[in-house]
Amino acid sequence: MLTSNLMAGPIHRAYVFGGKVISALALGACQTAARLMANAFRNPMKGGVPLIHAKPAASQGVDTMASVSGKRTASAVVDPSTANKFAVVEGLKKMAKLLLIEDDKETADEITAELADCGFTVEWASNGIEGLDKARSLRPDAMIVDRLLPGMDGLTVIEALRKDQVRTPVLVLSALGAVDDRVRGLRMGGDDYLTKPFAFVELIARIEALLRRPAESRDRMLRAGPLEIDLIERTVKRGNREIDLLPREFRLLEYMMQRSDQLLTRAMLLEEVWNYKFVPATNLVDVHMGRLRHKIDGPGDIPMIHSVRGTGFILRTGLGQ
Repeated sequence: MLTSNLMAGPIHRAYVFGGKVISALALGACQTAARLMANAFRNPMKGGVPLIHAKPAASQGVDTMASVSGKRTASAVVDPSTANKFAVVEGLKKMAKLLLIEDDKETADEITAELADCGFTVEWASNGIEGLDKARSLRPDAMIVDRLLPGMDGLTVIEALRKDQVRTPVLVLSALGAVDDRVRGLRMGGDDYLTKPFAFVELIARIEALLRRPAESRDRMLRAGPLEIDLIERTVKRGNREIDLLPREFRLLEYMMQRSDQLLTRAMLLEEVWNYKFVPATNLVDVHMGRLRHKIDGPGDIPMIHSVRGTGFILRTGLGQ
């Protein structure tokens, strides 16, 4: 089989067909890869496995790992069973706006170029503080956030956005691949987590999956029975009565209104409202709930916040219950 070796600066794309490596220029890599894969499907005896940013190996091509000039790598071998999904590149949602927060410029340039080749518009931020500002001002369709960032780490950026009610889907990138690290990234507000090194085709698939998710309601108002919260103005009303809440009380009520008529355990509230990852021996939830109940269920009002003995609390919207 004919083998070509086309270089684009220090970066080099390769595809393995029948045990040999075929390279492709960075420019138009998505379209080139799609054509190569289509040829592979037409000739099953020469089936291919795409390698992203790979260097040709002297021995078995399928064992080649990617090497990106600079501090980090960003690719890996893709299992042959996923090859038939590579054609999704040509069907991506064109002009979706992405925000990439990545401190390593070479890695960022590479990812940006690949995404641009596939039809995405990409904004780049090199640190957490700049990234948070751009996320708030640009309101991208999705975000790719490196976990270890200067100025403000990636998880802190995500947490700040979630507290601001910014629901933009976020893919966390990190070299930290332990189960605890991945779980923490998701619990801090990430929607997906991809460890380095990674295959570009997987990055595309994960971004596409995030973009397919139905957008959460853009309404600024939350309503549960006679209760009403303005998420932008940060105001609360019960009927015509305005209720002044402290920030933690507001977050607690917001969480309960999003899950009205559902039993919420103390452990759930500690994790979601206070970001505790364990259940301490504390009456913290009960103290705040008592204060919130005093403000929500005023004199003459039918109680809405109910305790479930030994378990947790329910915000009931049916005033007859």
